[in-house]
Amino acid sequence: MGTSRRDVLHHAAAGGLAWAVVGCSGCPAAAAPAPREDGRGERPAEAATPIAKASDIPVGGGKIFANRGVLISQPAAGVFKAFSATCTHQGCALSDVTGGTANCPCHGSAFRVADGSVAIGPASTPLSPRRIRVSGDWIHLV
Repeated sequence: MGTSRRDVLHHAAAGGLAWAVVGCSGCPAAAAPAPREDGRGERPAEAATPIAKASDIPVGGGKIFANRGVLISQPAAGVFKAFSATCTHQGCALSDVTGGTANCPCHGSAFRVADGSVAIGPASTPLSPRRIRVSGDWIHLV
């Protein structure tokens, strides 16, 4: 006995639906919008997120913003740097900044606030830098 019209239509519909799902996974409407750029690989100033007042970051120290996962430091007066606030050893959140280092409570690693390098192991990889912009007295995460 041959294939019925119903079977042909059923298989055609199922195949078309599968192609539609696969085809749309790359559709622009399904993708998250890409951040706008200004030609230098940065988001425009209006898209930067204010994170702290520059006056709140101590010279020679820093401050951890756990809700943003970022450490902002001021190694010298007027010089601001930012790093990931996640320890590179096993991914614990850094807990405090004292004596020029950002410290991990899990296994005792410490990172220099001046450049994110490892001061005390077991971590062996420096903190990842984050992009910031200082505008007036505000530090923006970009």
